Amino acid sequence: MTQQTFKALLLRQDEQNQTQAAIEQLTLADLPDEEVLVAVDYSSLNYKDGLAVTGTGKIVLNWPMVPGIDLTGSVLESANPEFKAGDKVVLTGWSVGEKYWGGYSQRQRLKADWLVPLPEGLDGRQAMAIGTAGLTAMLCVMALEEGGVRPDSGPVVVTGAAGGVGSVAVALLARLGYQVAAVTGRESTHAYLRELGAGEILSREEMAAKPRPLEKQRWAGAIDTVGGEMLARLLAETNYGGTVAACGLAGDFRLPSTVMPFILRNVRLQGVDSVLCPKPRRIEAWNRLAKQLPLAMLEQITQVVPLEQVPQQARQIIDGQVQGRVVVDLK
Repeated sequence: MTQQTFKALLLRQDEQNQTQAAIEQLTLADLPDEEVLVAVDYSSLNYKDGLAVTGTGKIVLNWPMVPGIDLTGSVLESANPEFKAGDKVVLTGWSVGEKYWGGYSQRQRLKADWLVPLPEGLDGRQAMAIGTAGLTAMLCVMALEEGGVRPDSGPVVVTGAAGGVGSVAVALLARLGYQVAAVTGRESTHAYLRELGAGEILSREEMAAKPRPLEKQRWAGAIDTVGGEMLARLLAETNYGGTVAACGLAGDFRLPSTVMPFILRNVRLQGVDSVLCPKPRRIEAWNRLAKQLPLAMLEQITQVVPLEQVPQQARQIIDGQVQGRVVVDLK
C-alpha cells in the first residue's frame, strides 16, 4: 500500500519566492505523521484557497503545502479510537491548507480532533458544497439568534451575498423565515439571489459609501463578509439592540467606525470564526445545516471541477468571477 501513488496539488516557492502550483504523484510515505488516514473524495474552493494557490495572500505558512481548507472522505486507518476504518468524516478549518497539509490530495493524514462525522442526511459532495463557507454562514446565523434577532425582528442584510458564505447565509435565513436583503456588486447575480430567497437587492456602491456615525435604522441584524466602510455602514444602520455577525474581510480588514452604534443603540458586533470553532459547536452547526439548508439549493449554487482545474478556478475566485460554491472532485 505504501508504494501506491496518488495525485495531489502541491504548492512550492521558487527562488523569487513566487508560488508555483502543480499536480504531483505522492505516496503514503510523503504524508504527514498524523493519527487518521483518509481517502479524500471531495474538497472545495474557498476565497482563502484562492489566495493560497495564486500566492496572492500570505496564507501558506509552511512549504511545500497541499492546500485545501476543506475535505470529506472515508477513514482508511485510525490510531485514535474515536474513528475506525469506513467512517465518513468532514474536516474544515484548523489551519489545514495553511500550516498543515490539506484537502487537495487523494489521501491525507489528519489529527482526529480536526474531524467530525459526516452528518446524517448529507453525502460527501453536499458536505463540500457547504464546506467552510456554509459552516461559517450557519455560525453567523447562530450568532444572530443568540443576539436575539428573530424572524419577526425585522430585515437582515447579507453582504458579499453572491459568494460562498453569502449564498448559504441568504438561503438559510430565508428558509428560517427571515426577511433578507442581499448586497452584491454584480447585477448579473440579482436573479440568482432572489431565487435563494433575497427579498431586496442592494448595490455594493450604496452600502460601501462612507457613513455618518449613526444612520437611519434599517436592519435587525447583518452578516458581513466584507469589512471596511461597508461594515461601518451596517453598524450605523443597525436597529436598537441589533446584532451584526462579522466573518470576513474581502473588502478591507479595517473598521472605520465609532462607538456610537454600541453605546447609543446597544448594537452588538459579534465576530465569527470557523477555523478554531470548538468541536461541539461545529457538530451542532453541521447537524443544523443537514436539517435546515435546502439541499436543492446546493445544486443551484454549486459547480464541480476536477483537481486539475483548481489553479484556474483559484484565479477566478480572487478576481470575483466565481458565483456560489466550487466543489473539487478527487475521486
